[in-house]
Amino acid sequence: MTLFMTILGIVVFVVGLLFSIAWHEAGHLVTGKMFGVRVPQYMVGFGKTLWSRKIGETEYGLKAIPAGGYCRLIGMFPPDASGKVQARSTSPWRSMIEEAREASYEEVGPGDEDRMFYQRKPWQRTIIMLAGPFMNLILAIGLLAVYLMGFGIPETTSTVSTVSECVVSADAKTDKCPEGAKAAPGKAAGLLPGDRIVSFNGQRIGDYDKLQGLIRKSSGEVTLVVDRKGELVTLKPVLEQNKMIKLDGDGRPVADQYVTTGFLGISPARGIQRQSAAESVEYTGDLVKSAFHSLLRIPQKVPALWGAAFQGDERDQDSPVGVVGAARVGGEVAALDVPASQRVGLMIFIIAGFNVSLFLFNMLPLLPLDGGHVVGAWWESIRRRIASLRKRPDPGPFDVARLMPVAYVVASIFIAFTVLVLIADLINPVKVT
Repeated sequence: MTLFMTILGIVVFVVGLLFSIAWHEAGHLVTGKMFGVRVPQYMVGFGKTLWSRKIGETEYGLKAIPAGGYCRLIGMFPPDASGKVQARSTSPWRSMIEEAREASYEEVGPGDEDRMFYQRKPWQRTIIMLAGPFMNLILAIGLLAVYLMGFGIPETTSTVSTVSECVVSADAKTDKCPEGAKAAPGKAAGLLPGDRIVSFNGQRIGDYDKLQGLIRKSSGEVTLVVDRKGELVTLKPVLEQNKMIKLDGDGRPVADQYVTTGFLGISPARGIQRQSAAESVEYTGDLVKSAFHSLLRIPQKVPALWGAAFQGDERDQDSPVGVVGAARVGGEVAALDVPASQRVGLMIFIIAGFNVSLFLFNMLPLLPLDGGHVVGAWWESIRRRIASLRKRPDPGPFDVARLMPVAYVVASIFIAFTVLVLIADLINPVKVT
């Protein structure tokens, strides 16, 4: 059964991956057609074509390798200064430019003279290029809303899991009660495991973070109202001042740093909490911000990734993962011994996270990524604006093809990194804990 669920999880992830790619390319397809660019091909995957069908002027298809996709727009690059598009140079760097230019004209036919991508206005090209990654962002937001508001996320709750017997300093070498120790305020007041704290000194409690903050800021007698098996019970514990672990601005413990705060003597239970619309928006924003910072830190993670792949080092939980690694995680999630609703929710979260990554990655201002074409369109607009202000002739479209040598370098780096991640995913994968 576990093997079946693992395979099912991998299949679900692959289907989600293919849909995410198709959704991305649909953004380019729809906006390209909207602005009059001819789109001869719309393909999901690479390699051998498994299925295709021509509808109107566009061939739609599915290819064998589910690792990407493309939407072919004719005339991505303008002709060179002489008006030619055919490759003819013997220079390696120059031939890269000319071959890329020639490939973008392969499917240009009679009647397409005014339907090429480079002929669109810069703002139109920007929309066409941004439509793909923004489709991934829209999909991610929708999936996260379903996950957060429909399924919920694991978090600490205001329900009491355990009650301390006595007051023990956080830096003590034991958690056992020393002789003569005071009883913990919660214990003395009659708090029991399973009690859900609904208010603290008249302030309604919805989550443990708020409760913890109020406890730490208080001293002396406080009023707690708890839900005990459906009955509201009022308790009046007298909080003690105790040395506790310091928390940072996000509520995370700071190692080996302590502060003196109010102490009740309880630990919270964990549960699945559905989020409100406002909480979902905040969570999604934090996730995108965190993913952006992780993307910027990728170069710093390469040495550790190399060590995990070739030197037997432990793989970090926040290590970059590729399609294979993500599919493997999807399989492990599907086989977890947790309620089915939690497994479904986690699968939705994984696919949402993948779409966030697709959005951020394609927004990088580098060719051959979508962001690189956007930068080319903006630079063209700036050049034309400057020429207009100086009353000089229109400089014409910016020849993005001239950046192809840089694009090949960038693509080579991406390919090398992808191979490294693939090896690490196969040899030393990130595992669900």
